[in-house]
Amino acid sequence: MAVSISVLVVIVSLHLMASVLAIGAERRRSTAKVVPDQYDESDYCVYASDASTAYGLSAFGLLLISQTVVNGVTKCLCFGKGLVRGMSRRIAIFFFVFSWVSFLGAEACLLAGSAKNAYHTKYRGIYGGNKLSCETLRKGVFAGGAALALISMVASIVYYVVHLKADTGGWEKHENGLSMTSVENRDHGSGQFEKL
Repeated sequence: MAVSISVLVVIVSLHLMASVLAIGAERRRSTAKVVPDQYDESDYCVYASDASTAYGLSAFGLLLISQTVVNGVTKCLCFGKGLVRGMSRRIAIFFFVFSWVSFLGAEACLLAGSAKNAYHTKYRGIYGGNKLSCETLRKGVFAGGAALALISMVASIVYYVVHLKADTGGWEKHENGLSMTSVENRDHGSGQFEKL
């Protein structure tokens, strides 16, 4: 099986778009300021735009689609024909796990950041001189999601390419070893499959 350029383009473009959206979400995080109420002795928080929540959720969705494409094409390493034993198989398994770990980390950052950014402290009465704290998202959560999305992109590409190299590619397991399913043995002219 050859490397499909269209699959690589989809993987790279979705991951890059998710990273750009995550960086945009980091730059547009909600800010808040405490404003005194003009009618009584209480203060309340006024929040800026919630654009970063939409950016973060969009990046979350794009990463999810990209991971689905990678695992759909490679049959999630669990289904389909087995991989040929050797170094390529070990590398494919390592990058499969690494791509999932970085993907889950990125998704956790993006989802938690979007949820926290959407949360706004409600109107609070201030009695006794306590200062009102307007809760906002900590700096760097979306940036961490963007960085993990780029790491996930590299891991997914390496996993995809190495998986194709380790794929049986037409070889099937039989009782007596491996045999080719599509090439006939022309040396013997018998029409039987060539056995290794």
